[in-house]
Parts: sequence; structure tokens; C-alpha cells
Amino acid sequence: MSQDSLQSECDRLSKDVDSFLFERLRWDREEGPMLAKLVALAHATLEPRGDFSLTEEGATADIKRFILKVHGNRIVAILIYLENGRAMVAAEQIERSKYTLRDTSPVSSTFDAVDESWMEATFRDLISRVEAAQ
Repeated sequence: MSQDSLQSECDRLSKDVDSFLFERLRWDREEGPMLAKLVALAHATLEPRGDFSLTEEGATADIKRFILKVHGNRIVAILIYLENGRAMVAAEQIERSKYTLRDTSPVSSTFDAVDESWMEATFRDLISRVEAAQ
């Protein structure tokens, strides 16, 4: 029996015994590290810019939510999450912000394609959607 088939059988039995606990452990083993990598890439992308910051606000275990601040001003929220194995990064309008978004659709990619360049392009796209409110 190969290691993959052994792992598949172990997963099957674990899920049969306690599906809730299995899902939590599976998330910690698989998706948790993926989400942590996305968050680290997001922070690294803005690190050279002292005028930009990401402050965690309203995050859950599955969706990391940050407020993008520029010169300490709240601009938009940045959501980082996984959906069906795909990396997803989106921006949403927030209260107490003088800025709106032209488009709130997420930027996504297969997780294997995510790297520093992808995250930089994603932030460039999301930031380009920000406009001063009328």
C-alpha cells in the first residue's frame, strides 16, 4: 500500500469517526498553512512602503480580513481566503472611509501559481480600483 493510499484510508476512517474534528484537523494540516502563506506574502508586498499598512480587523479562521491604511487613514478592507483550493484576494468598502471601489470582484489563482510576483500584481490591481468618494 502506498503512502498516499494509506493517508486516504486514514482520512476516510477519521472522517467516519468524527467528521467535525476531522475537518478541523484537515484544515489545520492543509488550508491553514496555505492561508498563512498568502497573508505573509501580502504583508511582504507592502513592507517596503512605510506609508501603507495592513491591520487585522474582523478576521475569522477561514477569512483573513485587514484594513488597508495609507498614512494612517482607513482606505478599504482586504480579504484573503481560499475557495475550492484557489487563492482569493478581494477588496471591500469600509465604514469611515473616504474611498470607494470601482470593482469588488476578487483576484484569484490556483494556489500553485501564487508567489511574490502574483501578490504584487494582485495588490496593484486592487489598489488601482480605489477612488476618492464623491
